[in-house]
Amino acid sequence: MRPSTGCPFRCATRAPLNKSVTFSNTPKKEIIMSEAKIEIKIGEIIFSGEGDQNWLSEQLDKIMDKAEDLVALAPSKVPQQPQVNEASHQPADLSDHTEIASQTLPSWLRSNNADTVQNTKFLATAIWIEAKGQKRLQTKDVTSALSNANQKRLRNASECLNQNVKKGYCEKEGNQFYVTEEGKRSLGIN
Repeated sequence: MRPSTGCPFRCATRAPLNKSVTFSNTPKKEIIMSEAKIEIKIGEIIFSGEGDQNWLSEQLDKIMDKAEDLVALAPSKVPQQPQVNEASHQPADLSDHTEIASQTLPSWLRSNNADTVQNTKFLATAIWIEAKGQKRLQTKDVTSALSNANQKRLRNASECLNQNVKKGYCEKEGNQFYVTEEGKRSLGIN
């Protein structure tokens, strides 16, 4: 039984090609050969075939009969997810950091060299807001704090959040986020 083009094994079938061959000692007679191509991937094993349609069909049937054995022999490689240290992805406790909350946002950003690099500026602003007592934030909280402090706005606050999440400095929770302990440490806050 030959799979259709929607095969879960990533089959790629092509329409038969017609080739015309003319023999010199038989004037004006042509023999037409039908040719087919197929490529199939089962696990990490790839089968490519090209030739007569009937022969190729027989070979495909043989491959499909052994599909389960082939998958067991060479399963698909699934990229592993990086290991995440759960302790570092806990919300940062900034309650005892009154020295952060007592500063103005511009002076806090300058003291952390966070007034030019977008992702660092986003993270430092989020830490400053959390030190003021807000536990869960939205990107609009960061952009509003920067605007209220007459600071240059971020080009793309959502992208800054995503980059900080990728680094493990922030963690999303629904439509909100928080700064992680790792994010706090990245700015030298213990």
